[in-house]
Amino acid sequence: MVFITGPRQVGKTFFAKNIQVEFKKPVYLNQDDISDIKIIRKRAWPLNADLVILDEIHKMKGWKGFLKGTFDTRPGAQSFLVTGSARLDTFRQTGDSLAGRYFLYRLNPLSVKELAGAMPPYEALSALNRLGGFPEPFLSSSDSEASRWRRQYYTDLVREDIMDFSRIGEIRAIRLLLEMLRKRVGSPLSYTSLADDLQVAPNTVRKYMEILESLHIIFAIRPFHKNIARSLLKEPKIYFYDSGYVEGDEGVRLENTVAVSLLKHVQYLQDTQGLDISLHYIRTKDGKELDFSLAEKGELTHFIEVKLSDEAISRSLIYYKNRHPGIKAVQLVHNARNEQERDGVSIVRAGAWLAQLSA
Repeated sequence: MVFITGPRQVGKTFFAKNIQVEFKKPVYLNQDDISDIKIIRKRAWPLNADLVILDEIHKMKGWKGFLKGTFDTRPGAQSFLVTGSARLDTFRQTGDSLAGRYFLYRLNPLSVKELAGAMPPYEALSALNRLGGFPEPFLSSSDSEASRWRRQYYTDLVREDIMDFSRIGEIRAIRLLLEMLRKRVGSPLSYTSLADDLQVAPNTVRKYMEILESLHIIFAIRPFHKNIARSLLKEPKIYFYDSGYVEGDEGVRLENTVAVSLLKHVQYLQDTQGLDISLHYIRTKDGKELDFSLAEKGELTHFIEVKLSDEAISRSLIYYKNRHPGIKAVQLVHNARNEQERDGVSIVRAGAWLAQLSA
């Protein structure tokens, strides 16, 4: 089986329906459709179907046991594509084991790479900064339409999805935390400080953050450290899957869009090639910080700094490059007039560089 997970309204159903045209006898069934529910429960789809798409199946009670039995007794030529929101990715980690029966692929918002065939990289990056990468608001090309979509989207997330993870009395605190995080994108977060602001315990903040991560509203990037346990304990930086939801200036939104693009690149290589690749940021005890870094098999491969217009090389980037000359150092500048290399650091146009990523 193939599982496709990702945020709400990122395009999973559209993607699945485009895949089914490659098959001769596909069947699409949605757990949200009353008539389809009856077919799913009775396994009443045609035996000769070569692809069975089960959308939102995680909403069915005992769905993992159902999938396990269905897969183990299927006709030999029958394939299954299972799609669902981020909850599918979370719930699959508990209960009946589906080990060895599926591959997981994560679908993320639009990237500069995907848009490169439709518009120049600079324009694609500018549009993603303004509208975010979710298909509906992006394709509207309208700030007002994007705002309307976003208001309804996050209202539904809080009202429906967060209720699956938390008690109704906690919703107000989670909403407040979400508003606070919108203003703290790209800054290392202190759970203690957030807990003081919310008047809850630090462990409660951790729980709320895990809920927001599980629903693919935010994602955390942690500092690089060869000792993984120490890295997890250090302060994470938080970014949103939807750059349009970030509260901040154009530079902050740019950093968020780059973070989403790098996450998509890393997850694509993990899911399709099984590579041991990871995304981090770097910070020393004396405060020398780099926006992002990439690592393979626990060894750093890239230092990455993001700038809106300033083409002067980041001092932190020079500091780290001098101490690790074998690692690629790149400064992404959105409004760069010229691309150049100085002191071992490549200054490149952000859009063009992002367009060359894997996904």
